[in-house]
Amino acid sequence: MSDHGSNVQGAQPISFGPFLLERRLAVGGSAEVYLARPKIGEHPAPVFVVKRLLAQEGQEGASYEALEREAELHQAVRHSNVVRVFGAGQVEGESYLAMEFVDGVDLYRLLRRAEAEQRRIPFELTAHVVYAIAQALVAVHSARDAYGFPLGLVHRDVTPSNVYLSNQGEIKLGDFGIARVTEPGTRPLQHTVGLRGKFGYLSPEQIAGEPFDHRADLFALAVILGEMLIGERVFPGSGQLAVLLAIRDGNIEPMRRHEAELPKLLFQVCTKGLARVPGARFSNASEFCEALRPYVEDCHTDLTAELATWVRWAGDSAQWAERLQGQIRDSVERMRAVHAAKSISDPTALVNICEPPPPVSADEGPATQRVPARIRFADGRMMENVSLPRLIEMVALGEIRGDDEVSLMGEALHPVREIDSLARHLMPSSTATTSKFFDVGVPDYQASLPETNMMQILARLRSNVESGALFVERRSRGGQTRRKEIYVRNGRLHHVASTERNELLGEYLVRRGALTRSELEAALARLSNEGARLGDTLVAMNLVSAVDVFRAIRDQGRDRVAALCAWTKGTATFYRGTAPNHVEFPLDLDLASPMMAGAYVESQGDPRTLLGTGEARVTPGPRAPAMASKRERGSAPIALLELQRLATLGRTVNECIAEIVASPPPMSGMRSITEKEACAALHVGKTLGWVNY
Repeated sequence: MSDHGSNVQGAQPISFGPFLLERRLAVGGSAEVYLARPKIGEHPAPVFVVKRLLAQEGQEGASYEALEREAELHQAVRHSNVVRVFGAGQVEGESYLAMEFVDGVDLYRLLRRAEAEQRRIPFELTAHVVYAIAQALVAVHSARDAYGFPLGLVHRDVTPSNVYLSNQGEIKLGDFGIARVTEPGTRPLQHTVGLRGKFGYLSPEQIAGEPFDHRADLFALAVILGEMLIGERVFPGSGQLAVLLAIRDGNIEPMRRHEAELPKLLFQVCTKGLARVPGARFSNASEFCEALRPYVEDCHTDLTAELATWVRWAGDSAQWAERLQGQIRDSVERMRAVHAAKSISDPTALVNICEPPPPVSADEGPATQRVPARIRFADGRMMENVSLPRLIEMVALGEIRGDDEVSLMGEALHPVREIDSLARHLMPSSTATTSKFFDVGVPDYQASLPETNMMQILARLRSNVESGALFVERRSRGGQTRRKEIYVRNGRLHHVASTERNELLGEYLVRRGALTRSELEAALARLSNEGARLGDTLVAMNLVSAVDVFRAIRDQGRDRVAALCAWTKGTATFYRGTAPNHVEFPLDLDLASPMMAGAYVESQGDPRTLLGTGEARVTPGPRAPAMASKRERGSAPIALLELQRLATLGRTVNECIAEIVASPPPMSGMRSITEKEACAALHVGKTLGWVNY
C-alpha cells in the first residue's frame, strides 16, 4: 500500500494488539488503512500497513473470513511485483490485514497529477510500468494452492488505484479483495452476487453478465496502457452508462484520435488487449509481456530511476497544492477582468451577477417540477398542469408525438421534436426518418399474427440478416391500439419502442425488485436536473448501479420483444432499411435471445409443452448446414448452440434435453443449463430451421 492519504502530524500512536498504528493513511466505506509498526522487534516488518475493517452489524464473521481468504490468495502469489501480505487477524473482535508498505503513490495519483499539469508520461516509462504489471499477472494467473493445484485466480480489479509505485521506482500490484478463484472446492473470497470492480476497467463480457476468465484482467491492463499513452480516458462518455456502452461496442475513439503520435508497437499491443471478444486478445499475461518486451529491452534509459523521479514529483503535495492555488488565482483574476469589462457597457451587470437567487424550499424540488407543463396537440386539444414525469411518460408511450407542442417553465409552446430533453423519448416512428415509411410507404413484408406467429417472424429477420423496422399492432377490447416498434440491424436487435406503460424502464426495475416504488418516484422528481434520462438519474442518486441499469435496459429490450410471443392477434409489418433517428442505447442483441425468452412467454412458463412427444427423433433441419458458419451461430445462448452437435446423433427429444442439461459449462463460473432452457432451445432451434423432430 502506498502513502497517499492525508495524515495528522504529531498524533499519538494507537495501540492495536501487537501493533502501534502510527497514522491513518486512508479511510473508506468499509475499512481504515494505517501505517503501523510492531510494538516489539521488527516482525513482520519494521514498517507496514494495517487495513482495519470498520464495524458492520451482523457481518463480523464474514468480514474476517474475507480478509483471511484475501491474505491466503496474496500469500499464494509470491512475486516482486505483487504487494506482500503478512496475514490476517483479529484484535478484540476487530478484523485486520497486515501488508507491505509501499512508500510512494499509486498509479491513479500519478496519472491525475500528470493530467492536471499536462505532462505526458514517456512512452518507454509507460511500457516499463505496464510490463511490470503484466509480470505480476503472470504470477497471479498461474498461482497454485498448497497442494500444487492451479487456483485459476482472476484479480478482477486491475486498476490504477491498485498499482502501487514506490519512491525507489518499484511497481507492485495489490488488493485481492474481490479476486475470484475458480479451483473446484475452494472457498470463494466473497459472495459474488452483482459485479465488482471499477466500471471503467470492466471487460465487455463482465458488463454483459457473461462468463469471464483471466483475459478480463488483461483487458483492464490494456485500458491502463491506453490511459498512460494518451493521458485521458480510453472509452468516451459523459456518464457511466455512456462509458459502459463504449466498452461494450469497443469504441476507443480517443485512442484512434492519437494513433499517429503513438509508437506503432504500443498502439498495436493496446488495441489487441482491448478487443471486444476475449479470443482476439492476448491468450495470457505471458503473451502480453512478450509483446511489450522489445520496446522495454530497446530502451537504454534507467527506467527504475526515472520512475522514482516521477513518483516523488507526484507525491509532492505541497508543490501540487501551490500550483493549484496559482491556477485558481489566475482563474479568479480572469473572471474579475471579464466582469469589469462587462460593467463598462452594462452598469447593472455586476449587480446581476452577484445577486443571489431566491431561496428554494427543499420540499419544492426542481424548478421544472414547480411549474407544470402545458400541451397543445396537433388537433388543437389542450392539456394543462402536466408534471414533467407524466409528460415524459406520455412522450415515451406515444401519447404525444413530435408535432405536438409543449410549454415548459411557463415559456412559449414548442414542438416536442425541438425540445431535446423530450425528443429523445419519442417513439422512432413519430420522427421524420420513419414516419414517411410507415404512413405512406409500401411494406416489404406483412403478416397476420393468427397465421404467422412472432417466433416465425423473428426467425425470418434473423436468418435473412435483415435491417429495418418491424411494426407490430393490435387493438384492445376498448378500441385502443397497442403497438411495438422493433428495429433490427444486420439481423440483430437494435432498438425496441413500446406503448405499454408497464414496459417503461422505471416500471421494469420496480418489477424486478431493483427499485422500490418510492425510489422511482424520487428519481422521476429529479429528472429535469439529470437531463431527463432516468438511467443516469438513478445512477446519480446511487439507487441502482450503472452496470445494473445497463443490463436492465438490455433485458428490457429482450423482454419487450419476447412479450409479443403471447400475441395471437394483430399484424406485423416490416419496412426494410428503415431506421430510427437516434438511439441512445443500441441493444446489439442476438434475436435468438428474445426468441428463447419468447418460448417461456408462449408456453406460459413451461417450454416442454411446445415440443410434443419426447420420443420423436431429432434430425438436422433445413438450415442445419448454415450452423457451421460463425455468422449463423452469432451470439446465440449456449443451450441453443448445443443443437449443432446433437442434430446428427439421432437422439430423441428427451435424450437431447438430458444431454443439454448434463453438458458442462464452457467456462468456469458459468451456471449449468436448466431443463426449461434446454426445452426452449429445441423449440427455437426448430423455428430457426436448425433441427427437426
